Amino acid sequence: MQKINRNVVLALLSLTSLVFLLFQLCYYKFYLSQKNGAAFSKVRGSQSGQDSTRWHVVRKFLGLISSHNIPVYLIDPLILGLVDKDIEQIRSSPDGPSLECKYFCAPRDFTTFALLDKTWKHEVGLFRTAEKMGFQWLKIINKDPRLDGMDDLSGMEIPLHYIFKLASHAIHLVVFYERSGNFLWHGPLRLRQHMDRKFVPFRKLHFGRYPGAYEKPELLLVSIDDLKVQIPKNPSSFLEEMSHSRFLECRYREARAFFQLYPDDASLDAVEFRKKAKSLLHLAALTLNNLGVKFWLSSGTCLGWYRQCNVIPHSKDVDLGIFIRDYKADIIPAFQKAGLPLKHKFGKVEDSLELSFQGEDDVKLDIFFFYEEDDHIWNGGTQAKSGKKFKYLFPKFTLCWTEFVELKVHVPCETLQYVEANYGPEWKVPVKTWDWKSSPSNVQDNGVWPVDEWDDVIQIY
Repeated sequence: MQKINRNVVLALLSLTSLVFLLFQLCYYKFYLSQKNGAAFSKVRGSQSGQDSTRWHVVRKFLGLISSHNIPVYLIDPLILGLVDKDIEQIRSSPDGPSLECKYFCAPRDFTTFALLDKTWKHEVGLFRTAEKMGFQWLKIINKDPRLDGMDDLSGMEIPLHYIFKLASHAIHLVVFYERSGNFLWHGPLRLRQHMDRKFVPFRKLHFGRYPGAYEKPELLLVSIDDLKVQIPKNPSSFLEEMSHSRFLECRYREARAFFQLYPDDASLDAVEFRKKAKSLLHLAALTLNNLGVKFWLSSGTCLGWYRQCNVIPHSKDVDLGIFIRDYKADIIPAFQKAGLPLKHKFGKVEDSLELSFQGEDDVKLDIFFFYEEDDHIWNGGTQAKSGKKFKYLFPKFTLCWTEFVELKVHVPCETLQYVEANYGPEWKVPVKTWDWKSSPSNVQDNGVWPVDEWDDVIQIY
């Protein structure tokens, strides 16, 4: 009898211990993990606790913004790169549970989303809810460049970035604003002195180093790792755009200082020319963009943007630059179809190509093609009556976006070096008498076209 009682007691103790162990596991999984953002996700196939913590934080963030009706979309380059490889499968896949956490569990310190400013204004309630859910948050503000102008440098501040942190993962929410050139812009991430620089690894943030300019994306709602999220419809195009998105703001303060020394020409002729130049630039941009040809503001048009944030009224033309590698034979017929007849064609694709189109009245569009060498870039010029060739040397440069006369357009990122190469150290002083063969600081002789080539390399219409 004693033996039977002893076995019963042992069995009861074992059963009690097992029940207590199961209670502890359930308590940790369903209570502590939700409270502290711990590492248990409902996605099957998570490889480690840290992996599923990332998924868990993203899920809670999406729940947070959904509760406040905030339409965000994913712009994280690492995740979009992974998604792009499987985009057809993701588009066609049902909304059933994932076999593994493949995207949001990828190793990284943060996940990046975008928000259009005009779609949401009630941030106070969002922050309160975020804190109740365990998030820490940080708001980065700076002045609104859209309000800057020649008569108003108000310095009004707007939110540019939000960061929500939970457990060991952070959500970077980038705020995009519409600009008058019909594109989206985001500002840089600049910390104030009182801010905690160890809050997240700020230097790793993909959208914080400098301002960026983007086309308005078409969005697609998909299911990724069992989470509903909006993404750019074409992730590869967005990633390509991101790699060349750097934006330069017009220098309104310097322009205002310039006009204090050299009052702006407000004559009827100047106003009329600027109106025609703006129209011509918009038409040229539309034509080249439709062809997929990358271009930038060059020569006097670039100088006008950099020095005075406007078209130089006595320049009488619009100047654009194109790398010769981007040349297309369709350029001339496309401009002619747009109502801009060819005025002259100098040089050839292999050497010193230059095109000029006639705009309204006496306003013309000059397109210079640039050639890359090992240590410099150059474009050519031709004197029609003599066949003399000229070469204009520039230090190597990259391209950035800017906004000019209500247009999103490229300029050299290294604008000062570009302008100084062309106009010398005295570029701030306006010059109304300009000889393209001798005035530029970077001009040099480049020989003479052989007479038997003149019919091909010197064409005037």
